[in-house]
Amino acid sequence: MAGDSMFILNTHPDYQQALDEADRQTFGAAAAAEAEQYARARAGYLPTRLVDLRGLAHLHGVGAIQIKDESTRFGLGSFKALGGAYAVIRHVLDEAGRQLGHEVGMADIASEAVRGVAKHLVVACATDGNHGRSVAQGAQLMGARAVIFVHAGVSEARIAAIACLGAEIVRVPGSYDDSVAQATAVSQDRGWAIVSDTSWPGYERIPSLVMQGYTTLLLEAFREMSLPPTHVFVQAGVGGIAAATFAYMDLFLGRDRPRFIVVDPSRAPCLYQSARQGKRVRIAEGEPTIMAMLECYEPSMVAWRILTRTADAFMTVDEADAVDAMRTLAAPVDDDPSVVAGESGGVGLAAFLKAARDESIRRSLALGPESRIFVINTEGATDPAQYERLVGRSPDQVLAGA
Repeated sequence: MAGDSMFILNTHPDYQQALDEADRQTFGAAAAAEAEQYARARAGYLPTRLVDLRGLAHLHGVGAIQIKDESTRFGLGSFKALGGAYAVIRHVLDEAGRQLGHEVGMADIASEAVRGVAKHLVVACATDGNHGRSVAQGAQLMGARAVIFVHAGVSEARIAAIACLGAEIVRVPGSYDDSVAQATAVSQDRGWAIVSDTSWPGYERIPSLVMQGYTTLLLEAFREMSLPPTHVFVQAGVGGIAAATFAYMDLFLGRDRPRFIVVDPSRAPCLYQSARQGKRVRIAEGEPTIMAMLECYEPSMVAWRILTRTADAFMTVDEADAVDAMRTLAAPVDDDPSVVAGESGGVGLAAFLKAARDESIRRSLALGPESRIFVINTEGATDPAQYERLVGRSPDQVLAGA
């Protein structure tokens, strides 16, 4: 679905209602701390940087812009390294505990008993690229087998990045949603564990674990913030990262929580259209978007449940907006640090820039000199050749200031 950027305030009957108890348990302080412990126990764990864009904030008349840069996360270049791998680890340990008859945890990952269970397990998922890499990495870590379903829009570079982690690749004609359907059908037929970042009736636990894994980046960010944000713009595919962010901040900050804005590509606005119609809907597939990681046509059930309660507004950005955000981060204002953001990575910032230039949206969101903006660079240059074509410089050149 093509068209100009759109903006709508949340008018759902559940808006500002308390989160369901299940979601409070999944995204509360104890659950987030547990997810972070798992992340810290993985080889290669390092907190990603929280970047202050003071020059850009001054240019757009707000008090602060901070971006959590997930471009280096676990060597996968995406926040999704925190989600799929975490869900795979938890699934394998749960299954090992069931088969062995006693509880097992992170300390038991390398044990012969757990590895003996893992080698007979198969995990599968559909992916636009990043989630599949995370699931494959988790399977590789645990010694399980991974089968990753990729649709026609996934680039060869992203497929190769998944395959190099030892995963079996299954190509599916059509869209991301088509690959989800085939991955689910094949997994159910063969008894594999489907590790999806979207949920549907009867399938919530693993997608909730995927989303729970994302809270680690929020714990890291809040440790570095001197003041909490007043506005949070988060991009959405099926809604997982936006819902995890909003649920955690809603529970952590309470009455002091910021305004939450969900951002869709204008060519795949499944959350925007669901908000407009007041119910979770599947939208028609249209022209592909450059924001490939966000090209989804139906919201996750769990994410939608959370977003109806927490999101203050929904908006879309166009193709040019996404590229403009990439270039803005690559060629920063004044002394701001450079950030390498992929086509989907800078979409939260793209939405803020769009809102800051539109007086009507600016007023609706009460953006002003005291506003503190938080966005997430959800991916780096996961397809370096594509990044260079769009930005005009390679990722290495951008980081070197060349």
